[in-house]
Formats: sequence, structure tokens, C-alpha cells
Amino acid sequence: MKKFLAMLLALVMALSLVACGEKKDDTKTEGGDTATGKVYYLNFKPEQDQDWQDLAKAYTEETGVPVTVLTAASGTYEEKLTSEIAKTDAPTLFQVNGPVGLANWKDYCYDLKDSQIYGELTSDSFALKDGDAVAGIGYVIESYGLITNKTLLEKAGYTVEDIQSFDDLKKVAEDITARKDELGFAAFTSAGMDGSSDWRFKTHLANLPIYFEYQADGINSTDAIKGTYLDNYKAIFDLYINNSTCAPADLSGKTGTDSENEFLNGKAVFFQNGSWEYANLVTSDDKGFKMNPEDLAMIPIYCGVEGEEKAGLCCGTENCWAVNKNAKEEDIQATLDFMKWVVTSDEGTTMLAEQFGPCPFKNAKTPANVFFADANAYTAAGNYIVTWAFNWTPAVDDWRAGVVDALTQYTVNGGSWDNVKTAFVDGWATQYAKENG
Repeated sequence: MKKFLAMLLALVMALSLVACGEKKDDTKTEGGDTATGKVYYLNFKPEQDQDWQDLAKAYTEETGVPVTVLTAASGTYEEKLTSEIAKTDAPTLFQVNGPVGLANWKDYCYDLKDSQIYGELTSDSFALKDGDAVAGIGYVIESYGLITNKTLLEKAGYTVEDIQSFDDLKKVAEDITARKDELGFAAFTSAGMDGSSDWRFKTHLANLPIYFEYQADGINSTDAIKGTYLDNYKAIFDLYINNSTCAPADLSGKTGTDSENEFLNGKAVFFQNGSWEYANLVTSDDKGFKMNPEDLAMIPIYCGVEGEEKAGLCCGTENCWAVNKNAKEEDIQATLDFMKWVVTSDEGTTMLAEQFGPCPFKNAKTPANVFFADANAYTAAGNYIVTWAFNWTPAVDDWRAGVVDALTQYTVNGGSWDNVKTAFVDGWATQYAKENG
């Protein structure tokens, strides 16, 4: 009997020790263990700040894992990341902008090749690689072009089917300008040179001469761009600034919000921007702005290149998640768990579909965004996709800064286009040499 009681007491003590060792939090990591870390996401996109804040809150409420989201101001991400990454509590999740951005941050990138988030990709082509390592995960597929108010275009006597080339676009834009007072609207929103707007021209519009030169030369990168298609770049930029809601001299102070509001208020037919702008256009805010999706379309940016009648929209991604390999092990694990939740949970996939559009993950939801329907329609019709060649520009920020400075001088002060060519071509060679030693 004593022997039995002793055995029973030993069993009770053993069970008590096991129970004491259990954790109450049932949040599970990729490996099945309990998550104990925290997440700090340095967000790249200001327009999605509130969406990420809401998602972080939902995840913390569900799991108990703290998630902090800090959003860099427009045009300041690299500067902000440089500052934050040096801190003790550095971001555990940050963004690398394509292969050029990776060159600056690869020493901080955790290898994701064995992670579940990597396994959620629909294609390996959306992984940003550094040799055999997976340094980043592309999380959104985006399109950009000329967002078009079809109702205003029809009031001017045209439809989107009437615009199949630069000559067509020029004819429509200049006709609208000639009748601007009668119609009550302009052809294009303001091509602002403010930092909140200039990325549309130093990056997205500048993609056209880079893309077409790469295509003509059969390359996907170069140490010295020739500028073969800079006259085409000039042609479309001139069309913008001379058929706008304001005079060229006023563009230096115009912001991205100015351009957006001009479009929302029916002041212009065309607005160069991307699929990410859709939610801002169709969602009501405190000013009552809301556009009917049926009034919207996105058409290619035509610039007079031969065969452009078969062009589609500019589609690609430069937005890649990276995990800070220098973070604490438990914070890395917590970050990996959060990333998987974002791309598999109902809350996460809904937000991604509504705010970002199509995403390259197995559980992604189909977005309502009509701009993606337009992109798909062009592709289905056999039109080629204009890929994002600007991902391979050298010393990204410095080169683009030189281009936008030259564009500003050209636009506002009546400067020479030769300065734009110099910034584009010579600036490219200079920055490439600096970057590659």
C-alpha cells in the first residue's frame, strides 16, 4: 500500500510539473511552438497606413502578439529604414524595393527559403533572391497607366476605344484643351513636382524609355543607358504639362493630393497613377468623394513607340517583404507567423484584395478593382505587358533625384530638355559606377 501511495504521489508531482511548464497562450509558430516575440513592421505605403494599423490590431487581439506598424512618409522610406534599422528595437519586417534595393539591404535579410510564407507563393518568380537565398517576398502585383474618367471623356465626344496610340491621345487631349472653358475640365491632372507626386514621372513614366530600350537591345540591365527613347518620354511629358489643370510654371508646388482631388472633382479626364489608387477613388471620405467604378478605366501610357497599339498596362512589383535577420530569434519567428496570417487569414486576404489588388499567394482573394480587370483584358487580347524596368535603375534615389530636378527645371523655369537627357544618361552611368565601384 505504501509503495502504491508513493507511486501515486510521484505521478501527481510529475503531472504538476508538466502543468506548471505549460504556457497559457496558445499562439503557435511555424514550428508548432508558442510564439513569444513581437512584430515591428516599417510600412512603405502611406496610403495603406490605416489598413495595416487595423490589421495589426486584429492580429494582436486574436493572438496576443504585439504588432507595431510605423509608416514612413512618402518619399522617405530609405531614409527612415536607415534610421530605424540602427536602433535596438529595429524593424523585424521591412520592404526592399526590387533587386536594386536588395543591393543596399541584403546583409539584413533573413533567408526565407524554408519559411511558410515562401511556400504560400503561387510562383517562385515572385521571390526576390540573393543567390540561393530567398531575401524577399513580393506581396503585391500592381498595374499603372492613365486612369480615365470615361464619363468626362464621353462628354468630350470620345471613348477609350478611340485611344490606341500616342497620336490618338494627343488628338483627344489637345481637343479637350481647346474646349476647356466650354467643357469645364482639362485633359490631365497636374503633373506635380512635389515629393508626394514626382515619383509618378521620375519612376513610373521614366520606365517607358528604359523598358523600350531594354526590349530593343535584348537586355534587362545596363551600366550605361543610351536614352534611345527619351524623345518619346519628352513627347508624353509635354502632353501632360501643356494640357493640364494648371500652367507648367505652377507645377513645382502641386502635390499628389492636388492631382487626386482634381480627378475626384471632375476637373480632368486623365490621371497617371496605379491600381493602388482605386480604393481612394471609390471610397467615401469626410469630403464625400466617391466615384462610380463604372466610370473608371485604365488605359496604357502611349508615347509614340512603333507597335504601341498592342501595348497593355505597366504591370509588376517592386514591393518585397524582408525579415530582419538581426532581430531576436523569437521576434523573427513572430514576424514569420504574422506574415503567414496576413496571406492566409480572412482578415488579411480581404485587406490585401481590397487595398492592393491581386496578390501572388495561394489563398489570395479576387479583388473588385476594375483596373486589374482592364490589365487582364489587355493581356487576354494579346497585348504585351510593359514590365517594370525601373526596378533596375542604378543608385535608385540619387539617380531619380537628378532626373526630377532636371524635369522641374524644364517644367517650371523653361529649362532645356538637354538637361533631362544629361541627368538620365550621364547620371545613370555616374551612379552605376559609384554603386559598383
